[in-house]
Amino acid sequence: MRPGIRHRRAVPLLALGLVLGAAGTAAAHVEVGSPTAQALAVDAEVAFSAEGESSTAGIADVKVVLPAGLTPADLTLVKAPSGWALTRTAEGFTVAGPALAPGAAADWTVRFRQLPDAASLVFKTLVDYSDGRTDRWIELPQGGAEPQHPAPVLALAPAAPGARALPTDGVTLSASVSPSVSPSPASASAAPTVAAGAAAGGEDGGGTTALVLGGVAGVAVLATLVVLVLRRRKSAS
Repeated sequence: MRPGIRHRRAVPLLALGLVLGAAGTAAAHVEVGSPTAQALAVDAEVAFSAEGESSTAGIADVKVVLPAGLTPADLTLVKAPSGWALTRTAEGFTVAGPALAPGAAADWTVRFRQLPDAASLVFKTLVDYSDGRTDRWIELPQGGAEPQHPAPVLALAPAAPGARALPTDGVTLSASVSPSVSPSPASASAAPTVAAGAAAGGEDGGGTTALVLGGVAGVAVLATLVVLVLRRRKSAS
């Protein structure tokens, strides 16, 4: 093959590679990864990265919906952009803080008590910008076609031999609880104790009141008797 022909064929192939490379980058607007991406892994750290898609506004917060097998009470924040904090929600968690510079990526890492026994985990994500714009990365592939706004997916290796699910501690997050504070078993069990103590206190208060009233009545009767005796003495004199 002559050099000229080889060069002419290489140019279209190179252009096609650049297009596919750009498409692959564009499809990964929110990425997720973990050095311990294995089913039933304990204290697993999972890192997220949301690309800044705006040239005029910065990312202000990111909302993540947890997949089945993961609960908000079982996660803690490891690191996040400066000034950002994590808030647990009924469906997952939110990381938020001062808006980042336009185009800057939001990177944060959370630690889960244990990953579930699954082949993969889907973390549907909403990225909010300082100008009110929201990017919704929540779509899943259908029919083999890559969605325009794919949700980040973490593939998990099979569980290690002998690995077992940790016992649950009964901690849940309901709509009646503030999403920024996770309930603890101690606080839940303390409620009946306090109520019982209050009821007992009410009974003791009633008994004390009866004793006091009885004492007052006794004093009044004694005073009346003294007055009558004095009046009789005066009358006799």
